[in-house]
Amino acid sequence: MIATLKGFTQQLVPVNGIKINAVTGGSGPPILLLHGWPETWWEWHKVMPLLADDFSVVAMDLRGAGFSDCPLDGYDKATMARDAHEVMVALGHERYAVCGHDIGGMVALPQAAIHRKAVTHLAVLDVPLPGWTGWEATAARLWHFGFHMSRDLPERLLYGREYDYVSAFMAERFYDHSSFNPADIEIYAKAMALPGRTRGGMEWYRAFAADHAAALEYKKQPLAIPVLGLGGDQRFGAQMVPMLKEFATDVRGGSIARCSHYVADERPDEVAAALIDFLKAN
Repeated sequence: MIATLKGFTQQLVPVNGIKINAVTGGSGPPILLLHGWPETWWEWHKVMPLLADDFSVVAMDLRGAGFSDCPLDGYDKATMARDAHEVMVALGHERYAVCGHDIGGMVALPQAAIHRKAVTHLAVLDVPLPGWTGWEATAARLWHFGFHMSRDLPERLLYGREYDYVSAFMAERFYDHSSFNPADIEIYAKAMALPGRTRGGMEWYRAFAADHAAALEYKKQPLAIPVLGLGGDQRFGAQMVPMLKEFATDVRGGSIARCSHYVADERPDEVAAALIDFLKAN
């Protein structure tokens, strides 16, 4: 199955010394959507059509994922934020909103902190953030952080088993399994099986020490833009607003009911409605 979405077009955008796969559609004020692990831009395929009537929607594969390049380095989130910012500028969007889930949320925060004149709104979905006071304790209890940070071992063990790992990993983090589509899992697994992409995804985790140090600096200049924090009530929902208040002064949000980590997969209508209300209110 090829991941294509009616009304949206894909293109490779040269930015920051690499090429990034971007998917665009809709019309109106621009919003950038950043996916998490082990997904690709396809994470947002249920949300994008719901936003397209009101917004120019851009979803992209992060450095190291999908059809974007997977270079040897540059996986600290500040560099990945530069990738994302330059994609928006290349597409003609000098000012824009950004929404990130999971690793994408870890990219969206520095994007807002570094590119302050460009980012108008920030939304972060269901992720513990480097720099948060609870970061070390949370990172220590998430088994996959340590596994993914191990050098070379995950690549060796996951080779040829991408579908097994992705399906089990995501199933563990769903609450409503009626929204768990095997066809979507196959898209993510096949994307991970492309040369270098398993390594690319692991490098996101291997940069966490640098990301944490950088995020502590961001906190010294709190964001003044509107910020939305959302998460599943079965995962990080209760932590999102207090966490983001450590980085920003204008924060709202909360939990999505009957939902775990993959909020855009499980509850796309609620995610889209929350984003629309958030972006139109400010």
